[in-house]
Amino acid sequence: MPHVSLGDVRLHAAVAGEGTPLILLHGFTGSGAQWTAQVEAFAARFHTIAVDLLGHGRSDTPADPERYRMERCIGDLAALLDVLGVRHACWLGYSMGARVALAFALAYPERVQALVLEGVSPGIDDPIQRRERIGQDEALADRIERDGIEPFVDAWMQQPLFASQVRLGPAALAAARAARCANNAKGLANSLRGMGTGAQPPLWARLSTVATPTLLVVGNEDLKFRAITDAMSLRLSEAAVAVIPEAGHAAHLENPAAFNARVLRFLTEESLGKAGNEPRASVA
Repeated sequence: MPHVSLGDVRLHAAVAGEGTPLILLHGFTGSGAQWTAQVEAFAARFHTIAVDLLGHGRSDTPADPERYRMERCIGDLAALLDVLGVRHACWLGYSMGARVALAFALAYPERVQALVLEGVSPGIDDPIQRRERIGQDEALADRIERDGIEPFVDAWMQQPLFASQVRLGPAALAAARAARCANNAKGLANSLRGMGTGAQPPLWARLSTVATPTLLVVGNEDLKFRAITDAMSLRLSEAAVAVIPEAGHAAHLENPAAFNARVLRFLTEESLGKAGNEPRASVA
């Protein structure tokens, strides 16, 4: 059944395929449905579980922003695995979902077989910058609730971070807009307040403790996150880096063929003890 009750909330999780469990975690304003191309490519080898995080898609939208905090989020995912009878899994997260997957791997290392992090940030170390980001996210959350979701989505998609998605064409961009607008204002606003990049406890100092085989994926045109990825790779002892050509922040959407091939190679070969035997960076 797609909805899983975890006591006070329900999460929606779409499952497909057979084999090793693979948890798929979307970005902010997304849902598990954004992984359609990956589910189709991976379902022959993996039991995919595409989760709608709290406040997104068809999962619940609690009124209390504290319910969205990162520690509650990863606790929900551990409980979800228990309900589904999954002891450990491979994890693939994008942007916000990658932050969640990284936090989960630090809290529950025994439940993570391999980790793929696309467009990830471990948070903001500098306390002044964190406070500024929290203020920015709170102001944005207020605007979402005041002005409604459609004006917010239109402004969100105009960010330079997503400019490279013009290559997807008008029809795909219209579909992406419609999918983002299918969320609700309260859920997105509270997600920002509870587990935005500023609200999340920074994880930089703990990266060296991650022993899980990890693939850091970044689009070639995503200069901001390429710099973050390079800095992370110096601290993660079991990490390889994959730079996806002809792609920006959402490489899994912009160049799914290259993204899927690289991730599949990592999950089926390199995460089985081989990741440390190749160069730390590669271009798909």
